[in-house]
Amino acid sequence: MRTSIADIRAAYRRGERVPMITAYDYTSAQLVERAGVPMILVGDSLGMVVQGHDSTLPVTVDDMVYHTRAVVRGCATPLVVADLPFMTYATETDALRHGARLLAEGGATSVKLEGGRPVAPTVRRLVAAGLPVMGHLGFTPQSVNQIGMRVQAKESLAARGLVEDALALQDAGAWAVVLELIPAPLAAEVTARLDIPTIGIGAGPGCSGEVQVWHDLLGLFTDFVPRHTRRYRTLGEEVVGGLQAYAEDVRSGVFPTEANSAGMDPEVLAEALAGLDRPARHQA
Repeated sequence: MRTSIADIRAAYRRGERVPMITAYDYTSAQLVERAGVPMILVGDSLGMVVQGHDSTLPVTVDDMVYHTRAVVRGCATPLVVADLPFMTYATETDALRHGARLLAEGGATSVKLEGGRPVAPTVRRLVAAGLPVMGHLGFTPQSVNQIGMRVQAKESLAARGLVEDALALQDAGAWAVVLELIPAPLAAEVTARLDIPTIGIGAGPGCSGEVQVWHDLLGLFTDFVPRHTRRYRTLGEEVVGGLQAYAEDVRSGVFPTEANSAGMDPEVLAEALAGLDRPARHQA
């Protein structure tokens, strides 16, 4: 049975910290489930780590539906949250239409959107329509051209505003809030003031849980290493080594072998080729 929002709330009330990780396809979702991670984020970060863009901005709703559907097919137990991409919730009507697609077509349990008080009415409308919402504050990647890729809310006015944003999202019905790239003491204070889980990323250990990007944790994305992550494996190097070994075996004739091939009755082959001329090999 798939983990529900009620299950996450129960874990939160018990004081259990909740791990979450991104996944973007069937195979990675299978592995996340085998690892026992209860929540998956199908993040618009796929624009960078899957599609090769330099930001999340080019990601479309069609992209998100496609990847969410693949993730949902790959796992039976994790709760799946899908990002609403850039400018897809500029109006409440847009948010309802696109959010409904992520749940109905993609199979997600919840959507996630960025922003605080300005988007609170949209959050309230989505929740009223039956679409669970996870909020996202601090560094909001869809606003990278305005705020830059750096730690947010370091000054008192901005920090106070972030607290007020978090409370507004809670009041609007968000069931959890991601806190990204904010000072750890501020994240701990926000967490203490809310009655819903906070999911940190670059926000210190005081949040209710943590989310990280699959490719960062496993060493698969090598363009840069974010300060807020930890390399638990260096699979990128393992993959390169494996591919180099494969290529060398092909060049040398070591692979494939008879064990990797299907046989054929010589008489059947001879019958199939009877009367056919064998063309001469092309000579350079």
